[in-house]
Amino acid sequence: MSAVESIDTEPHCRICDSAGPFQLHRVRDMMFGPGDHFDYRLCAACGCLQIAAIPADLSRHYGEGYYSFGERRAPGRLGRFLVRARNRHLTGQFNPLGWVLAQRRPFRALASLQSLSLRPDARIVDVGCGSGELLLALQSAGYTRLQGVDPFIAHDLDLGGGLRVQKAELDALPTASFDLVMFHHSLEHILDEPAALRAAHRLLAHGGRCLVRIPTVSSHAWRHYGVDWCALDAPRHLVLHSRQSIALLAERCGFSVCRITDDADAFQFWGSEQYRRGIPLMRSGCHDITPAPGVLTAAQLRHMAHRAEQLNREHQGDQIAVELQRVE
Repeated sequence: MSAVESIDTEPHCRICDSAGPFQLHRVRDMMFGPGDHFDYRLCAACGCLQIAAIPADLSRHYGEGYYSFGERRAPGRLGRFLVRARNRHLTGQFNPLGWVLAQRRPFRALASLQSLSLRPDARIVDVGCGSGELLLALQSAGYTRLQGVDPFIAHDLDLGGGLRVQKAELDALPTASFDLVMFHHSLEHILDEPAALRAAHRLLAHGGRCLVRIPTVSSHAWRHYGVDWCALDAPRHLVLHSRQSIALLAERCGFSVCRITDDADAFQFWGSEQYRRGIPLMRSGCHDITPAPGVLTAAQLRHMAHRAEQLNREHQGDQIAVELQRVE
C-alpha cells in the first residue's frame, strides 16, 4: 500500500457523506507520460477512494490519443464473419466457432451481458461509450435498438444502421423506457455519480436493469501496488469504489444489487509493473504498443493471466461488473 501523506478530516465523502478521517494518497498521471500528481482521499467509513480536488477542465486530460476515442479499423469480410460468430456466442447465441473465438479473443464487456439474457429487441443505452466499440459488437450480434452517449467525444457519431452516439450527458436524454443502461468503465469518470445513477433509474422501464463495470479498491492490486496501480488513472478516474461503497451508492439511487462479478484481467499486473518502472500506458515501451525488451517476459505474462483468473474466483479482482435492478 502507498504511504499515507497525511490525515484529512475536514471534507465529506461524496458517496457516504462521512466526515472522515481520510487517508491521503498522491497519484501520478501515467496515461500519456509521467505528469502531474493528484491527491486522492480514502474514506474510512465506506472504503471508496476519491480525488480530493476535481480539475477545473477535465477535458484536457482526454487527449486525441485517448484509447476509447480512437477510430476502429473496419475488418474485411472474413473478419466480420468471425467477429459476428464470437459476438453472437457471447450474447447467448451459442455456436462452436464463436466459443473457440471467445476463448482466444475474449471481449469482457460483451461477456458481462450474458447473465442478463437480453432479447435482440432490448432497448439499450451505453453511457460513456467512446467510439462505440461495444455498441457495434451488439449490433453485429443482432441487437437493433441501441444508443450511445458520451460527453467527451468531439461530436455526434453516426455508426451506420441507425446506430448513433450523441455527445451528451445521460440526463440530456428525454424520458424513455430502456431495458438496460450500461456504464462500462465510465461511471468513475462522471463528476456526479449519484445524479448519473438517478438519471439511469429515470430512463429505465419497469423491470429494467443497470450494469456498472468499474475498477475497485476492494482488490489485491490496490493493496499490492498502491499508487502505482494502473486502474487509478488519475485524474480521469474521480471515484474508485469499494464493493461496499458501490452497493451503498446504488441503493441510495433506487437500485438493488443483483450480482457482483469479478472480470479483471492481466492488465492489473503488467500495467502496474510498467507504472512502477515509469513506463506510461500510451507511449513507446508499453506492452500494448512497442514493448521494451526485458521488461515483461512471455512466461510472466502467462502467469499474470492465470493469477488474474484466480483472483476473480476469489473475488479479489481489480475490476467488477455490478448488476443492478431498478426498485419500483
